[in-house]
Amino acid sequence: MSLRAKLEYHAAQIRKLTITAIESAGYGHIGGSMSICDALAVLYCDIMKIDPLYPDKPDRDRLVMSKGHCGPALYATLAYKKYFPESLLTQLNRNGTSLPSHCDRLKTKGIDISTGSLGQGYSLAAGVAYGCRLKGYDNTCYCIVGDGELQEGQNWEAAQFVAHHNLSNLTLIVDNNKRQLDGYVQDICKQFDLAAKLKAFGLEVFEADGHDVLEIREALLAAKSSNKPNAVILDTQKGYGCCFSEIEGFNHYMVVTKEMADKARAEIDRRLQTP
Repeated sequence: MSLRAKLEYHAAQIRKLTITAIESAGYGHIGGSMSICDALAVLYCDIMKIDPLYPDKPDRDRLVMSKGHCGPALYATLAYKKYFPESLLTQLNRNGTSLPSHCDRLKTKGIDISTGSLGQGYSLAAGVAYGCRLKGYDNTCYCIVGDGELQEGQNWEAAQFVAHHNLSNLTLIVDNNKRQLDGYVQDICKQFDLAAKLKAFGLEVFEADGHDVLEIREALLAAKSSNKPNAVILDTQKGYGCCFSEIEGFNHYMVVTKEMADKARAEIDRRLQTP
């Protein structure tokens, strides 16, 4: 099996597990979860230095899911990597669960930083990366943000801090899926030239098709080898890979029935088998 085929297989399994988790809850943030499954597959199944048996190993690579409402995709990835049983995904968002609506490091094995209020994760990741450098760890920190949350000014304060301290051990990953809660980013608050803005703040910028696993991998490896603070902008489609969320106009948060989930999982398998 080629590297592309392996990574696409991993992404497909993560998508199906994400759908299963959201189906079990009956509702959830499907659109933004689907758009990052390919990136999560590349990170956790190929690039990141992690060990599910020792999830708190000090010099491990770390990931901050700034768009914390997309925790279901990260939970699915962690379950797929055996941080905890896949059966636990059916407890998403239930009372007393270890898999809450937003990522919580005190509740979920494998979560590095608690997130939820969007726009704060990059600042948290900057602190993590700075701390890791002070301790002399040879590791990389990754922070996934949504394009919509970059409207929050705190992100740009973080970028200035990251560039000033030359935190080359931190890679910002932008899920540029063009939508946010209430509609299209372009209509709500234009981001203009995102790459140019990041470069203006002192970051080296790499870009990739966010649904092409090899392009994602190439961009992340280039960022990892950079000696400058950096960002990877992924051109994505909100809801990608899930047949019902791909065609829904409002797919930030959806009710998901068993029938919808069964159809979506079958379609994922069909696409995986179709050249």
